[in-house]
Amino acid sequence: MTQAIPKLVTFAEFVNWLPENSGVRYELHNGTIVEMAQPVGEHEEVKGFIARKVTVAFDRLDLPYVIPNQAIVRPPEKDSGYLPDVLVLNRANLVNEPLWKKESIVSLGASIPLAIEVVSTNWRDDYYIKYADYEEMGIPEYWIVDYAACGGRNFLGNPKQPTISVCNLVDGEYQVSKFQQSDRIISQAFPELNLTPSQIFQAGLV
Repeated sequence: MTQAIPKLVTFAEFVNWLPENSGVRYELHNGTIVEMAQPVGEHEEVKGFIARKVTVAFDRLDLPYVIPNQAIVRPPEKDSGYLPDVLVLNRANLVNEPLWKKESIVSLGASIPLAIEVVSTNWRDDYYIKYADYEEMGIPEYWIVDYAACGGRNFLGNPKQPTISVCNLVDGEYQVSKFQQSDRIISQAFPELNLTPSQIFQAGLV
């Protein structure tokens, strides 16, 4: 479970407050500092597998992309800041990010070809809060990777099944495509990516 720390803070206060080298990850959700639970091993294996496959995809195409180890995504004008599990950045647009060089903070959808959240117990954050904020920011593609079928039945079906929801921005709104089992994941950001949910989910079972 995540643990909220009382007292609303601004985004600037949050950045100044962030402890260095603590080993604990924090996000800011509408002014509330949230301590992120230490992820389980399966979560980290799924995340690492996706990051590796996506890196190979953009490297093969010689795109100016990078996956940072830790960068904050800030929805403009909001006291929120997120740490996506996998964040693909377009280095060509980082010159337009005023906080990038000093604090590794991005707030422009054009800087983020792809954001990925691997779902854990706080699944509502990924399906509701981050979905809405990433959409409003104009992030063109957002994956919700629910390997443990944590989300609600309206997202995963009944009975619930592990699902990858790929959200693509169309006319300012996300259109969601859902992929399960041996479906080939269709990514607009990386159309040559040849992956199925089964391959991704099994990465955490080896």
